[in-house]
Amino acid sequence: MNRFTLAGYLDHTLLKADASRQDIVSLVEEGQQWQTYAVCINSSWLKTAVRTRNNHSTLRIASTVGFPLGQSGTMAKVAEVRYAINEGADEIDAVWNLGLFLSGESAAVEDDLAAVIEAAKGAPVKVILETARLTPEQITEGARIAVRAGAHTVKTSTGFGFSGATQEAVSILRQAVGKTVGVKASGGIKTYQDAISLIEAGATRLGLSRTIAVLNEAPES
Repeated sequence: MNRFTLAGYLDHTLLKADASRQDIVSLVEEGQQWQTYAVCINSSWLKTAVRTRNNHSTLRIASTVGFPLGQSGTMAKVAEVRYAINEGADEIDAVWNLGLFLSGESAAVEDDLAAVIEAAKGAPVKVILETARLTPEQITEGARIAVRAGAHTVKTSTGFGFSGATQEAVSILRQAVGKTVGVKASGGIKTYQDAISLIEAGATRLGLSRTIAVLNEAPES
C-alpha cells in the first residue's frame, strides 16, 4: 500500500493533556500536508482546529467525547456532543461506559450510546470499546450493542490505561459488525507494518500519533 492510499485510512491524533494550542495547529497542518483522512482531538481544541484548517481542505476533524474513561453521565456526554458539533466537529469518537457493560447492564449501555449518537445529528460516531479489557465474546457483544445504538464505527481503544489495538480484536470486531460498519484500530500503532496488518485484519480507519513516521515508511508509489 502506497503512502497516499495509507494516509486515507489515518486519523492523525493528539489527545494528550499537555497538548498546547500550537501543537493542535501543527497537527492540523500536518494532516493537510500528508492528506490524512482526519485529525482527532479533544473537544476543547475544536475552534482552534477549525480555524487552522484550510477552507478548501478535505481534512475532517474528529472530536472525542467522554474521553478517556467514558464514565460521565449520559446527559454530560450528550452536552459534549452538542458542543462538539456546534464547534465544527465532523465526527465523534465516544467512549462507552465500560464499567456498566462489565456490570451486565447492556440495555443501559445501549441507551447511553443511543443518546450520544442521536445528539450527533447524523455526524458519524465511532464507539470506543477498550477491547484489551474484554474477552472475544464480550468484544462481539459490545460491538453489536454499539451497532444497535446506531454507531457508524466500532473502535478498539482510547490508548489510555489499557493496551491498544491487536489484529485479533480487529478481526473479531469485523466479524461482529459485518461489512457495512467501520472498524477503527487505535493504540500502539508504531510502524508501517503495524498499520498494514491491522488493515488486513479488517480495519477501515487507524488512529495514531506517530503518523508521519509511519507514512515515511510507506512506499511513495
